[in-house]
Amino acid sequence: MTISDEKQLAGCIDHTLLSSTAASEQIKKLCQQARDYGFCSVFVNPRWIALAAEELQGCGVKIGSVVSFPLGAESTKIKAAQAEDCIFAGADEVDMVADLAAIIEGDEKYLSNQLNAVLKVCRSMRPAVCLKVIIEAAALTIEQKIFACQIVDKCGVDFVKASTGMNPAGGATIEDVKLLKEYAPNCKVKASGGIRTAKQVLEMLEAGADRIGTSASVEIINQFRAGQV
Repeated sequence: MTISDEKQLAGCIDHTLLSSTAASEQIKKLCQQARDYGFCSVFVNPRWIALAAEELQGCGVKIGSVVSFPLGAESTKIKAAQAEDCIFAGADEVDMVADLAAIIEGDEKYLSNQLNAVLKVCRSMRPAVCLKVIIEAAALTIEQKIFACQIVDKCGVDFVKASTGMNPAGGATIEDVKLLKEYAPNCKVKASGGIRTAKQVLEMLEAGADRIGTSASVEIINQFRAGQV
């Protein structure tokens, strides 16, 4: 994707605050920034979905939240229940961490069943809720990444997402964005984790990302305005 202006760039960004110590005033500030800059969405922990929905009512900014974040280790039943709870609280989009053990072990049945269970919840809503699946690419081998992408693509989720940004192995890379795009051709790609500059964002979008998750959104737009790309 080639970015032509600031509005288009902001519309690709999920403005994110997933710190466990974030409090209500920070969530309100996040929402105000999203309104002011025209970001695609805000992403908050489930605790804050209702507040974000109240703050952003009627302005067009989407509300996103996370399921099984950041480890992905909850059971299928718990993940489906978490997704439903997020949606009923007001979330328009759900980013769920995949079961990494299933990816590492190549357990197609377990991974597919879990993705389909959560996807069923998202698709049962009117309108349907967007589901992004985080595979924590930096912690996987190339073969494991390909396996994860193929299962995600086969299940028909909306996005495959590179990283939680919380794993010590690292965040999104250009190489991983290209791999996700190649091996999950029917999914969109979200790049996240360690993205803090306008230059990084533009490179990720050029590599095939459709959405960027970052907590440095305001700084990124200001850098773009200043031509620091």
